[in-house]
Amino acid sequence: MNLHVAGQRDLLARAYLDMLAAEAGTSSGPLLRSGNPDDPIERLIDDLSTSPESVGRTSIRADLAAAAVLVARAIEPVSGLTRELRRGCPVVSLATHGAEVVSLVRQVLKICAFGAEAKVLDDRTFDRGGYTRPVLLLARDGTSNEHKAERGNDTVASALHARAPVFGVAPDPRRHLPRDLLRAAEHHLSLSQLDSSAIALVIEAVTGRSPSATVDEQVVRAIDISDLALSVRSDRMADDCVKRLERIVSTKSFFDHRGPCLEELAGYGAAREWGLNLVEDLREYRAGRLEWECIEKGLLLAGPPGVGKTQFARAVAKSAGVPLVATSVADWNAAAYLSGTLAAIKEAFSQARKLAPCILFIDELDGISDRATLTTEYKEYWTQIVNLLLELLAGIEERPGVVVIGATNHPEHIDAAVRRAGRIDRTIEIELPDAQSLAAIFRFHLGPEALPNVDLMPAALAAGGKTGADVEAWVRRAKSRARRAKRELQLKDVIHEVRCGREAMPENLRWSCSVHEAGHLVVGVALAVFEPQALTILDRGGATRVELSRANSQTQSGIENYIIALLSGRAAEEVILGASQATAGAGIGEDSDFSRATQTATDLELRFGFGAIGVAHFSDRATEMLLHDPSVVTLITKRLDRCLTRARELIAGNRKPVEAVARRLEETGYLDRAAIDELLKAHPVRNIVPDDHGGETGGSR
Repeated sequence: MNLHVAGQRDLLARAYLDMLAAEAGTSSGPLLRSGNPDDPIERLIDDLSTSPESVGRTSIRADLAAAAVLVARAIEPVSGLTRELRRGCPVVSLATHGAEVVSLVRQVLKICAFGAEAKVLDDRTFDRGGYTRPVLLLARDGTSNEHKAERGNDTVASALHARAPVFGVAPDPRRHLPRDLLRAAEHHLSLSQLDSSAIALVIEAVTGRSPSATVDEQVVRAIDISDLALSVRSDRMADDCVKRLERIVSTKSFFDHRGPCLEELAGYGAAREWGLNLVEDLREYRAGRLEWECIEKGLLLAGPPGVGKTQFARAVAKSAGVPLVATSVADWNAAAYLSGTLAAIKEAFSQARKLAPCILFIDELDGISDRATLTTEYKEYWTQIVNLLLELLAGIEERPGVVVIGATNHPEHIDAAVRRAGRIDRTIEIELPDAQSLAAIFRFHLGPEALPNVDLMPAALAAGGKTGADVEAWVRRAKSRARRAKRELQLKDVIHEVRCGREAMPENLRWSCSVHEAGHLVVGVALAVFEPQALTILDRGGATRVELSRANSQTQSGIENYIIALLSGRAAEEVILGASQATAGAGIGEDSDFSRATQTATDLELRFGFGAIGVAHFSDRATEMLLHDPSVVTLITKRLDRCLTRARELIAGNRKPVEAVARRLEETGYLDRAAIDELLKAHPVRNIVPDDHGGETGGSR
């Protein structure tokens, strides 16, 4: 061992590395170096490390060397602990914060910490006795069902009675180590993260030379011990190891910023606005101009499968230029035992904290059960998982830089405490993209080379009601179809894949559908029920996208106006096309016009206190029973008939705007807000109000 060590950093780490080298039979020489380049021993070591004879020599494995450095750094600052481990009987716990390093730490401790005369035993072999200096070393990675606080306490008591050193190692000592070990422990240690000096020391231990190149700080934060085993080898030069390490780490999924940035995404509505604000805040935070407390750091994305919740998180990370740690409840539950699930949850949060500032994306968050709905059989299991998640979410405040984005198809299934203020307290629903957004999504996946200057709205209209994931698949298949035909991609290839053999809407039905949607639009505007956003003709029917007005939504007349707007699609068909040409499209399905109008009329009679029964509110069960009474049904149908008559009057009085909107919609298949405003400006809508003498009055809107 080199004796020129006075004042040198990491003395214990270098001593541990020398011990591991001796155990491995390496000929690389001591690592306790003086730091003086003119020292003859230093120069001799340099000469040996670059000589041809040094190639192919045995060396310490890089991951084991890294574990040795971190263990030594945990022990060395505790005054007298190094000596106590070899001569005394201390009780120590060590948190590794990750399951993958537990076995490496155990190996380091066994070889380096307790001295040559010690016999290192575990909880299965300790009680056999017969050793002059037994040591109880419990290394639990949390993946076994036995790694619990209630297991191994008798063995700890035996070791304490035998005055043996007791050392426990686990990712989460409180959950994985015997309870009595923690109660008796004099020292609670924790492994630090790898830093650039530790990495340089590992490279020196393996190659015999300290690197002259420094590792990029962002790369350092993303390095795992396993990365060192892949990058640092004895047959490479030290600086080459640094380059290989940076190259391997840069390929990790954390830094995979392929795909669109947030600014390029279409169809995300309020989520996109939230993300753009976060991107700006993170830039300000990284520049030191914004405090972490000022940043909104939790979001729950809700929406059906395929709307792009995962893509949204990737895009936010790309735009902000920060790593993305992606995990899911399914990944956590892949472990065979609860202890493994808890360890996986902690690992995800630990990784995020190490990479901060970053985005932590948790998919399928509804997979964690709501404690309020748990049965006795699973209550204890899921309660521990929810409690750990809540603990870690609260701890985000203590380690700034981590923004948590959760994703779910069922936000109502998530435990209320997870969505409490200070955790994931903002929920934004991502709706299915409209036609304009679908056209933009088609353009993105087609790229600038395919179908340039081609209007993609026909494909978008055919794709109505589908998701961005569907669009990606259709474009991929359409390109394959064109390749097989040995020709350039055409729009008909895309539409063929979208329709999957379905026929387009027949022309006569397309006109009926256009009239129907135009009726909704004109009456809704006339009565100020909503602000129109878009009209669409899809292969399966039409759609009117609106923003409902809240100004009169609680009054009887305001609610009846809503019913009139719902029935105005059928009214338009009867007035414009004739009663014999009216379609059944308004009355199909639970979400149809007729269904919503009937439910609203029922609420007026039986729930809102505006009916003939008076001020009363009936429960669902009572309402169902009352609907078997013909007199109650008559009250509801009479109200619906009055509303339909009113809708016909409004359509008849606004025939020109209805026909103008219908013709444009039939022609283009899609009207956005600007096109709607242009049409209504040219053809003003009037609110026709019958006077007391049977005539009509009205004003333009």
